[in-house]
Amino acid sequence: MTGPTIRIVLADDERMVRTALRVILSAEADLEVVGEAATGAEAVSVVRELRPDVVLMDVRMPETDGIRATGQILATLPDPPRVVVVATFENDSYVYEALRAGASGFLLKRADADALVQAVRLVARSDSLLFPSAVRALAAEHARAHPEPPAWVARLTDRERDVLRLMATGLTNAEIAARIGVGPATVKSHVAAVLAKTGARDRTQAVIAAYEARFVRDSA
Repeated sequence: MTGPTIRIVLADDERMVRTALRVILSAEADLEVVGEAATGAEAVSVVRELRPDVVLMDVRMPETDGIRATGQILATLPDPPRVVVVATFENDSYVYEALRAGASGFLLKRADADALVQAVRLVARSDSLLFPSAVRALAAEHARAHPEPPAWVARLTDRERDVLRLMATGLTNAEIAARIGVGPATVKSHVAAVLAKTGARDRTQAVIAAYEARFVRDSA
């Protein structure tokens, strides 16, 4: 890989997990682990000090869990890092709550080394989703508890609707552009409009909003 180095903070209460992650990530020329944390509170402090590009955040930690830590990081830092939540089970409700708190993606602890590396690069690029089907199902459950669609749905143009549906499938801007026959710059403009109208911080938040509004379904 070429390009700027992606700076990473690891947050997990198990030292062995952090060590394993560090070994895998540090073997890549474009990735650098700049800090570690054993609790959510420590993660917030380390991220504020080191200002990484990506945080790998365990959702279940002592003192402050990954959900609260993610929310605090995103709420208090200008230009905050991308947060990838890491969990043992994909249907963990903690994962969904962390994504709703602002995390940009999700990764299982059992993911292999290649998946881990690609996940970090993907969220750093922020051009696609790291968003498993099981979490979509959790979003659908939330939608059933909130049946009324929000006002932003009616404000989307037809093209923005197309783009949001394709975002929900995990396509990149380039892939969306090829699918609908426009240039990547045009797609980027549509994505920006979708984020503004949904009030979303990033693609993940927009897709969560789309599922919760039943704008897209779990089969998308």
